[in-house]
Amino acid sequence: MQGNSRRTTASKIMLVLAAFIIVVAGMRASTPILVPFLLAAFIAIISTPPMFWMQRKGIPKWLSLLIVIFGIALLGWLIFVLVGSSLKAFTGELPVYEAKLKKLTMTIATQLKTLGMDTAELELMELFNPGAAMKLVASGLNSFRKVLTNGFLILMTVIFMLMEASSLPLKLRTIFGDTEDALINFEKFINNVKQYMAIKTLISLATGILIAIWLAVIGVDFPLLWGLLAFLLNYVPSIGSIIAAIPAVLLTIIQLGPAHAVAAATGFLLVNVVMGNFIEPRFMGQRLGLSTLVVFLSLIFWGWVLGPVGMLLSVPLTMTAKIALDSREETRWLSIILGPEITPQRATKPNK
Repeated sequence: MQGNSRRTTASKIMLVLAAFIIVVAGMRASTPILVPFLLAAFIAIISTPPMFWMQRKGIPKWLSLLIVIFGIALLGWLIFVLVGSSLKAFTGELPVYEAKLKKLTMTIATQLKTLGMDTAELELMELFNPGAAMKLVASGLNSFRKVLTNGFLILMTVIFMLMEASSLPLKLRTIFGDTEDALINFEKFINNVKQYMAIKTLISLATGILIAIWLAVIGVDFPLLWGLLAFLLNYVPSIGSIIAAIPAVLLTIIQLGPAHAVAAATGFLLVNVVMGNFIEPRFMGQRLGLSTLVVFLSLIFWGWVLGPVGMLLSVPLTMTAKIALDSREETRWLSIILGPEITPQRATKPNK
């Protein structure tokens, strides 16, 4: 009997793994359609609270929907114009920046030689190739701009999602009946996803604005571009802030010198420390956090499945899965594994 039970368990595990592989393969094959759909879904989730707020204040449904859609279209157009113009100018200046970086690297190598170090064995140009980092940033932003060219498809999908949002509870009640218990877990899941996306978006927006203002005060080229990059990568905790800071600090080194680069790096550090360690935990709490290892692995996985845009969506997607797991008692243990480090004091507290 025990042998049959073990074989049954092993068969279930193999079936789940096979289904997971098939789903992932299907996601990779459908990336051109899946990425705009996921972007539209997250935009719709962020947009539903203000739309419902306006409806509660007495604004007609059609007018509140129109206001939200107009705001989304205006913001999307501004981002597209900003990314397009800044990226074009940045790409045009990229050879100049690379030449200055190579010259700076050679200067460092010469100074190391005067100190008696053999830079030939270090292969400094291969080990430290900052030009590759800046090309990587340009490539990532260019991929994001290509996704924004599907703006009409994304906007239409958001419109239909928002139109269906108000009728979704009625459809669920029709499916599950009038019993409120059947809807508790689903409503908890939806509300937690809305809360996470709203708080994360506001904090990311504040981070991007502060970074752009700080870099503009210092005098760094394209401060709006680096602020937008900080806004997007702030969705990736811990790792994203480091990735966002690298190209801006490198550009500051070659444009203004090491002293200004230290000031730029200090600005990134202060903004992310304040936002990540004080503001965000206060509003979001530990319950809506992720393990650093999970963040890193999700960045790799979703980047591999969906491309550069998948890296931006990696943490929201993983966070959505964590919230879904946390909404059911039998899967809460998986949510705890995905969550942040638990202190002994928190581990002894009973779940409420």
